Formats: sequence, C-alpha cells, structure tokens
Amino acid sequence: MNVRLLKSTPDPEKTIALAAKLCYSDSDIGGLEERLAGEETGRFIEGIVAMGHHSVLEHASFTFGIEGISRATSHQLVRHRLASYSQQSQRYVRAGGDAEYVTPDSIASRSDLKRRFDGAVTALYSLYGELVDAGVPAEDARYLLPNAACTKIIVTMNARELLHFFRLRCCERAQWEIRRMATAMLSLVKELAPTVFADAGPACVRGPCSEGAMSCGRPDEIRRKFRSLGEDRP
Repeated sequence: MNVRLLKSTPDPEKTIALAAKLCYSDSDIGGLEERLAGEETGRFIEGIVAMGHHSVLEHASFTFGIEGISRATSHQLVRHRLASYSQQSQRYVRAGGDAEYVTPDSIASRSDLKRRFDGAVTALYSLYGELVDAGVPAEDARYLLPNAACTKIIVTMNARELLHFFRLRCCERAQWEIRRMATAMLSLVKELAPTVFADAGPACVRGPCSEGAMSCGRPDEIRRKFRSLGEDRP
C-alpha cells in the first residue's frame, strides 16, 4: 500500500480561520487576512471545532494518491459520498501479466493457506489473460478478477469529511486494510493541519467509544496511538 498526499489547500488552517472569522465580522476579507497574519490561528480553530462550527472546515481540501489497495477496500472507500474519486478502470485498462493482489495477514501467516490462495488468484489472472488474448473485451474478462485485485485511486476530501471518515475507518472495528489506509492518510494531513486533526481518529480519541458492546476495550491505548500519530515523521 502506498498513500501520498498529492495536493492540499495552501495553508489550510489559515483558510479555515479566515472563513470562520468572516462569519462574525463586519470587516472586509482583505482586512481579515491582514489581521490573521499577526494572529495565532491554532487556538481560534480549537474553539471553532469545539463549538461545532464545522462547516468552515469544508474550505480546506486534501487530495491523496493511493496505490496497492484491494478492490475490496476501494469499494468501502467510495461509500463516503462527500468526496471525489478517480479510479483506474478495469474496463479500459488491461490487468498486467503479473498478478497484483492483496493477501490478508490472516492468510499470509499460514503457509499452506497462502500457497492455495496464491495459486487460486494466479489461476484467475492467467485465465483472464487468455480471455483477453482470445478477443474477449477487458470489460468482460474482468468479471474473473477477485476482490483481492489491486487498484489505484485518487481521492479528494475536505477537512470536515475527513474527520468523519477517520472517525469511522480508523476504528479497530473497521476492516483492517481500510483502517491502515485511513491511518496513513491521517498521519499525512496532521502534519499540514495539526490543530484541525489534533483529536482526529476513532470516536474514543475525543470521547467515549461509539461501538458499545462491540468495543475493542482499549480506549487508552487507541487515544495514545492517534494523539502521537505523525510525531516520528522526519
């Protein structure tokens, strides 16, 4: 899995603070910009987030390039509707000769099962290649490809939607692959907007666990993990 931050709103926290201040000021935008240049925006944003004025977070957006995730995970990802997606097409792009797929750790850790899993997936890719070579359109041959097949996708979300996304997908109850992807995404945006994403992550980072009886039972450990996320980045 490879997750990169391709682009973001320049100085995202300043943009958010400017939008928030405009709501409560009779000053023009130029005047607000000048005042912001000499102000500490972090504390102001903390207050805005705490009071629930989250609409201003939508003015900051982040674009990610994600490679090496499975189709099983991309199908979960695109259920988040307040986002933009561009995904490599299996209809127009022929799968390569070498099978590219994701193997879950629960299978990779057991040599006998991994051997059978690899054999089955490789056989599917081999037959896929035979079908395409025989003139079957890639859009039809792709019906053979498994959920494990790797894909590439570019994703853009605003800060408000990212907070919602992280709340759901960084949770221990989320499926392992999308949880790893979401955690990598959070680590990247936390560097650019540390105040906005200071308490980002599953629900237990900011308050009580939202999973009830299905809780992992490790809220203190999870809080420490996400509050320190990104601190070891160079």
